Amino acid sequence: MKIHEYQGKELLRAAGVPVPLSQVAFSAAEAKAAAAEIIRRTGNEVVVVKTQIHAGGRGKGRFKEYPELGGVKVVKGAQAAHDIAEKMLGSTLVTIQTGDEGKKVQRLLIEQGMNIARELYIGLTLDRATSRVTIMASTEGGMDIEEVAEHTPEKILREAIDPAIGLAAFQARKLAYALGLRGATAHRMVTFLQALAGAYERLDAALFEINPLVITAEGDVLALDAKVSFDDNALYRHKDLEALRDPDEEDPAELEAKKWDLSYVNLTGSIGCMVNGAGLAMATMDIIKHFGGEPANFLDVGGGATAERVTAAFKLITRDPSIKGILVNIFGGIMKCDTIATGVITAVKEVGLSVPLVVRLEGTNVELGKKLLDESGLNVVTASSLRDAAAKIVEMSQ
Repeated sequence: MKIHEYQGKELLRAAGVPVPLSQVAFSAAEAKAAAAEIIRRTGNEVVVVKTQIHAGGRGKGRFKEYPELGGVKVVKGAQAAHDIAEKMLGSTLVTIQTGDEGKKVQRLLIEQGMNIARELYIGLTLDRATSRVTIMASTEGGMDIEEVAEHTPEKILREAIDPAIGLAAFQARKLAYALGLRGATAHRMVTFLQALAGAYERLDAALFEINPLVITAEGDVLALDAKVSFDDNALYRHKDLEALRDPDEEDPAELEAKKWDLSYVNLTGSIGCMVNGAGLAMATMDIIKHFGGEPANFLDVGGGATAERVTAAFKLITRDPSIKGILVNIFGGIMKCDTIATGVITAVKEVGLSVPLVVRLEGTNVELGKKLLDESGLNVVTASSLRDAAAKIVEMSQ
């Protein structure tokens, strides 16, 4: 689950991680009031108006309605913040991560201007190669870390965190010194990194990315940005975090899938897939591509799905207007083939079927499942193997 920058900064502030003075705004009037309050408290008329969407590259992005305007704007005075907010709110921002369709801006973060001396990068995520949370640091703050990793990988420093003791002080000092920090600033960085790593563990986070982390002219260390996401599997332990979800920033189909406990990811192809088991789903997508097709989704109904969940899953697929064919591939172990057949039949009768449907069933109650499909009167093509099913659906969808 992703959250907005302003929400991430609130969580970091509560964990003792230094962040700039800022306030969220949902209207131009709120933006003006927030800017006025920040100016009063800091004595600095420079404020930053930052769009809040679940996508990176906001500063380099451009609004469809205002091509000259990016998603992050430095202004002077509360009235200027109001005027920029009027343009940004309700407009569509296109960045390198949103695609050409962009995202509609519905909230802004108004933040104090900073006297920046240096920009650094800090990130925390799970390194699956070492099975440990790893903290990464780089002197190349403000840049796309993917570009740094590709062109100058030696500039990315890494420290694996021992889960028993957390980020050790010596590790934090090692990173601080490697980043060229000394004296009081290095000490502040050590405190910053340990607080950040502690928050990551307590919140069951999947990613913390501070880009940039800034060193001010006064030697202070602050998180100027905060990209934060959480492990969905741990949200049952954090009901307060679940409340931070912004449904406007998520795919409606994926939100619907969560209600039915389905693993669903929307893709860009034209062949809908319904499979039980993540590994089998990946194999199904691979073999569709092998025969020249493109999967429209990843959909794992799980091993213990009911007919109702299968019906909901099938409806999710058919709602996609780009679908030109559907492949159902089930290997029945815990999941029974007749349950899948019943769900598919129910869904087709409710929503209709305007595209080819190929079903491949194997395993528990396979004969009963095939019998149900054969006697349903539906225009369903059965397949004897996964290879056969993929070849048929690709040909029929074309």
